[in-house]
Amino acid sequence: MRKRDHRALTSTVSLLACGLLAGVAVAAVAVPPVAVSGLGAKAGAEAFGALPSELTVARAPQISYLFAADGKTPLATVYDENRRDVKLTEVAPVMRKAIIAAEDHDFYRHNGVDLAGIARAFVNNSSGAQDRQGASTLTMQYVRLALAYSADHPADVVAATEDTSARKVREVRYALQVEKDYAKDEILERYLNIASFGNGAYGVFAASQVYFGKPPSSLTIAEAALLAGMVKAPTTNDPTTRSGRVLALDRRNYVIGNMVTTGAATQAEADAARAAPLVVTGKRPPNGCVTTNEKRWGFFCDYFYRWWLSQEEFGATPYDRERRLKGGGHRVVTTLDAQVQRGADRAVRRAKGETAKEAAMVAVVEPGTGRVRALAVNRTFRIDDPEHPANKPHSDPKQRAKSTVGNYPNTVNPLLTGGDGITGYQAGSTFKIFTVVAALEKGIPLSHTIDAPQRFRSEYVIDRASPTACPGTDRYCPTNSDQKAGGALNMWSAFARSTNTYFVPLQQQVGAENVVDVAKRLGIQFRVDRENRWAADREAAHDWGAFTLGVSATTPLELANAYATLAADGTYCVPTPVQEIRGPDGRTLDIARPRCEKRVATDVARAAVDAARCPVGDDSATSRCGGSRTAAQVKAAVDAPVAGKTGTTDAENYASLVAMTKQYAVAGILTDPDWPQSSVKMRHQQRNGINPPVYESLAAAMHGKPRIDFSPAPADLAR
Repeated sequence: MRKRDHRALTSTVSLLACGLLAGVAVAAVAVPPVAVSGLGAKAGAEAFGALPSELTVARAPQISYLFAADGKTPLATVYDENRRDVKLTEVAPVMRKAIIAAEDHDFYRHNGVDLAGIARAFVNNSSGAQDRQGASTLTMQYVRLALAYSADHPADVVAATEDTSARKVREVRYALQVEKDYAKDEILERYLNIASFGNGAYGVFAASQVYFGKPPSSLTIAEAALLAGMVKAPTTNDPTTRSGRVLALDRRNYVIGNMVTTGAATQAEADAARAAPLVVTGKRPPNGCVTTNEKRWGFFCDYFYRWWLSQEEFGATPYDRERRLKGGGHRVVTTLDAQVQRGADRAVRRAKGETAKEAAMVAVVEPGTGRVRALAVNRTFRIDDPEHPANKPHSDPKQRAKSTVGNYPNTVNPLLTGGDGITGYQAGSTFKIFTVVAALEKGIPLSHTIDAPQRFRSEYVIDRASPTACPGTDRYCPTNSDQKAGGALNMWSAFARSTNTYFVPLQQQVGAENVVDVAKRLGIQFRVDRENRWAADREAAHDWGAFTLGVSATTPLELANAYATLAADGTYCVPTPVQEIRGPDGRTLDIARPRCEKRVATDVARAAVDAARCPVGDDSATSRCGGSRTAAQVKAAVDAPVAGKTGTTDAENYASLVAMTKQYAVAGILTDPDWPQSSVKMRHQQRNGINPPVYESLAAAMHGKPRIDFSPAPADLAR
């Protein structure tokens, strides 16, 4: 008889026999005092035949891996279940043989069901014996696990695992069909990938890593036998616990003995395996952004995590998206550049220690792609332990009086990117770049001259009680920070010196609503409700006199990306933390591609950059910067063509600097995030100011990179 015919015949016999056994079970349950009748068996056989046989298997959750931009450096792992599916060819033959020796000696000989075992177990269990027997084959065990993973409701999970005759009959029906649909090796592969091995290890790959720190292809007989012995009771036979270690060793040796019986090992090999000490050398992989490969990378990891949860492509709700991330088995190459990130991490900590109240925050963006290359701050990304807090007292006196601890050195707040209550920080005169762009778009050239007084009486109406109102009036009257008149300045020199009384009248000339519009186009999000309402209403924005001086909240990431747009000749790109995402099937997801569009005309962007070279000590062939610069040391520190701008608020509780080359835009903000009203003065050029972290981060990013000059400003805008 041909093998195929024999298998078909045995399947048919199994169906009939299992149907009869089902009838016996039903009759025994329904009419315990009465002998099982032929009618009951017939009814059971008919009911068995009516059971569904097609097994719908949901893909079990897979671990997702995050890498730095080189595609090699690990960043983090995220998972609901620590599992990574592998092919059977990636599993050592001794592991395959060990699981068969432990669970199902006849796996390669039966058709999914052990009829004799089922009958024996039924008779034993119906007799009331205390030692209950099971008769599940590997195929039936796989069915049970698959049903549990495919369940949409907790009740279905219970039904898939409860110890009842009905569940066993259902497993038999599915197992017979599974054997028809899949080859034996594929069934074994599926089982090894779905089984639980305890300690959060699901599947043989995770188990090999957790217990032995090696891939399953390298397992020895002793190691394979230990793992195979655990699937029956992974919690009981846990070799990492004092009570479980002895049981795990006994179970391992039992499996080794079975391997001799099945011919999977010789007696000599078994003796050597039994003599091997039980040594657990592996550990669970880290999970999430609080346990990144390098501890200072947590804020970038969190930015990626929040980005993922915001993408509708990954699911209808944030919950669905999180499940896909933690269970989808993705390979994600992020935009984090290890060289840039490490340089920024060092730079912010040289300025401010992790126990400082002030946060030195730096973001690095790549112009032309929007790829975020680094996010650094002098904080540890970690939830402070409430039982053993390491965080210092809150810097806000009112909060400190209530014994509230601050968010330093430990925090998981998105300080650099915003969200979850973080609306941003005032960036001061860095916002003057938006006025430059708005003026250029109106055809006003960089040579445009304004005689800047020490105090400028504007047309903007404000509260008479405001300290920025001209005495006795309701007019906004800004002054210069040095309390001196600026004199006759062009756009280059006014930007270099950051002269307030040049830019407020320039904004008044071009319309504040147009300046706000430029900021919006360059990515400023206006997270503060009041500011968002003003930005959305051109009439309200028209009266926003102080906008050019940077009184609106932003984040280091937004600010870096705004300037990066100009470095990219006016091409705005949505900030992104990903370069490539591959699904478990190896296919690349399109969502990782840069999403860019033209937001500012090329000539305007180039002219704006030409003006922005002045504050940071650089000059172009056309610029007329004058002698005073607010951050002249940047050019020498970076040793490349640079552009940028400093920013300070009236109370000096914020300090900021943007510095950029053609390849990177770096924005830094220094403040106390817990209490921005702090009386501590935020500095610029001092060692503990914001300038050094920014230009040192840019210098680190540019190490080994070519020096590329900015394109010249067009003649009509640079005249």
